[in-house]
Amino acid sequence: MTGSGAAPGSLADVERAAREALPPDVWDFVAGGSGDELTLAANRTALDRVALVPRALSGCTAAAPGCTVFGEPWPMPAAVAPMAYQRLLHPEGEVAAARAAAATGVTYVISTMSSTPLERITETGARTWFQLYWLRERARTADLVHRAEQAGCRALVLTVDVPVMGRRLRDARNGFALPGSVTAALLGDGPDSATAHTPDGTGSAVARHTSAVFDPGLGWQDIAWLRGITSLPLALKGVLSPDDARRATDAGVDLLVVSNHGGRQLDGAIGSADALPAVAAAVAGRLPVLLDSGVRGGTDVLRALALGASGVLLGRPVLWGLAAAGEAGVRTVLDQVRDELEHAMLLAGCPTPAHAPGLARRPAEGL
Repeated sequence: MTGSGAAPGSLADVERAAREALPPDVWDFVAGGSGDELTLAANRTALDRVALVPRALSGCTAAAPGCTVFGEPWPMPAAVAPMAYQRLLHPEGEVAAARAAAATGVTYVISTMSSTPLERITETGARTWFQLYWLRERARTADLVHRAEQAGCRALVLTVDVPVMGRRLRDARNGFALPGSVTAALLGDGPDSATAHTPDGTGSAVARHTSAVFDPGLGWQDIAWLRGITSLPLALKGVLSPDDARRATDAGVDLLVVSNHGGRQLDGAIGSADALPAVAAAVAGRLPVLLDSGVRGGTDVLRALALGASGVLLGRPVLWGLAAAGEAGVRTVLDQVRDELEHAMLLAGCPTPAHAPGLARRPAEGL
């Protein structure tokens, strides 16, 4: 893939182009997981084990991948996952990615650790949600929520799997620090802001910054407080346990994201696709469930739907497109995922996402 945004043969081609375009330490920041990267690998293994069983003689002549989430039409059951510091990958960073999302109608989830002010992102015209990390100062957390509301974000996504940052050994070995031109734009210039830019020879500066600003004490009691300060729909991202899924449903949460943070938090955690069926069964259709972590194309989207998800979040492939060709690269990725999904649905005899449940079999289940 070149800077012109020429269509690749596959998302693997975009990945290769991104790796060639990025400095090695930035590539490691994007591609790496925590610990021995067992969970990073488990995400792909879990999806690769899901076999689709096509339905013959379905009469399906066209696939309509659109769906509805929170009452709004989506062109496909996929949104862009929240991802930090996108200006590391391209000068326009989040703005370029959001423009591509707007052009394709895909929802874009803004990260608390965005390197671009959220108002500049919402100005692109993209449909946006806001991802929230729980900060040590509750007033700063509330300010972020209200700022997202005022900027026009349509939902709030609370990430619940980062009480502390996982041991991301690639970043530690690289002594990874942000360049001066890339900041956590939503967190201001407080006394902790310089930490992320200052290598000290002991590990990741980004991890030290996270430890300084994130509150590890987030608990169920805080969900009620959060619901009390916003009218936005509330999603929890980072749920892997059916018990947690039931408790979240009872607490009035509006959507769950089954995620292990792309293999970047607890190494040895269950692969997200392995966790999905039990979580979907636990909520029993009472709220939507999205799959995050390991999704690499349209066939994976269909696998997620077949396992009981309402849709997916697309993470690293979007970053690959951004690094390879900016806005055009992200649009190529989003268009290709939709094309792959439509093609897979046709081959599976699946005219709409509602027809997908039951198409999947895992090794122990047989036919």
